[in-house]
Amino acid sequence: MRKDTILAHSGRAKERPGPINVPVYRASTVAFESVEATERATRSRFDGLYYGRFGTPTTFALEETVARLEGGYRAIAVSSGLAAITATMTAFAKSGDHILVPDSVYGPVRHLCDTVLDGLGITTTYYDPLIGARIEELFRPNTRLLYMESPGSLTFEVQDVPALLAVAREHGIATAIDNTWATPYYFAAVAAGVDVSVHSGTKYIGGHSDLLLGMIVTNEAVYEKVRSTVVALGFSIAADDAYLALRGLRTLAVRLERHNASGLAVARWLAGRPEVARVLHPALPSNPGHEFWKRDFSGASGLFSFVLKPDFTDESVRAFIDGLELFSIGYSWGGYESLALLAHVERLRTATKWSEPGAVIRLHIGLEDPQDLIADLEAGFGRLRPRA
Repeated sequence: MRKDTILAHSGRAKERPGPINVPVYRASTVAFESVEATERATRSRFDGLYYGRFGTPTTFALEETVARLEGGYRAIAVSSGLAAITATMTAFAKSGDHILVPDSVYGPVRHLCDTVLDGLGITTTYYDPLIGARIEELFRPNTRLLYMESPGSLTFEVQDVPALLAVAREHGIATAIDNTWATPYYFAAVAAGVDVSVHSGTKYIGGHSDLLLGMIVTNEAVYEKVRSTVVALGFSIAADDAYLALRGLRTLAVRLERHNASGLAVARWLAGRPEVARVLHPALPSNPGHEFWKRDFSGASGLFSFVLKPDFTDESVRAFIDGLELFSIGYSWGGYESLALLAHVERLRTATKWSEPGAVIRLHIGLEDPQDLIADLEAGFGRLRPRA
């Protein structure tokens, strides 16, 4: 089935007659008919009802749909995007091991690597996200995981994933990618050869800013390793959140189409503003790694950044954002609403240098009319004041 049909049909209730949507199964304890049945369930605990922490029919329906959409073997639903990343990294690395992480990585992942993983004896090297096949120069005998995020957080560099995969595969190093921005709809990472694809399902999969969710999609070779780690860490989700995510997933295609079109309309308008130095949007030819986006992705989501020229006072930049009427100020993204956030890229780089002197503003373009959003931003430019 093609992706739109998977979204509409996968993970639906199988009983006929019966409900179309899988109901919410709130359950902790599962009752078995005998000791033998309990032992069978224990041996196959990843393949059916066993205990609530391992999932219920509601969870399984969500996992089935996301796995099929991404071209993976199976998917695992966990409590947040960061939980998905934590489980993935700790599944492949132990004390004394080394992992590679792009310098443009999501800030909380850097914090995870520099605190928790470092405390466990796992060493992280941050690399230029545009390094491509030269990543081989950073491999060590104890390198266990090449982690990618494409495009990168805040600055949206698109990585040459096939080149990175080829080198990692040659050296027997596992690969993982944060695929939240594109979703499995615009980039099927596991089908493309990545071992593990992680998502903050909080974003576009849920789509309504009302749940926390992480999704891990794997190939067959690493599924047991990752699933066992998830279980050991206790990263389960509530059945209600699984239900909400599955309901949001049904409209992913039509929502993304609007995010894509509106995001590009706003990005192109911003690119023509005299106050703007750069627009960081993967679908624009000027974006770092645009050629890889054009080759590997089938669309763009609504999240991107722009850099102001360094001509304006810090106070007026904040006034630009504070005065926006249709853009909320807040973390996260991927919902129906538009968001604006002042980003501090310079605080989050160690392997590369962020040299842009102007303020970076990250936007999420929601489902509002793009012309209204443009008018709101235009009023914001009117609040900018030049430096003395």
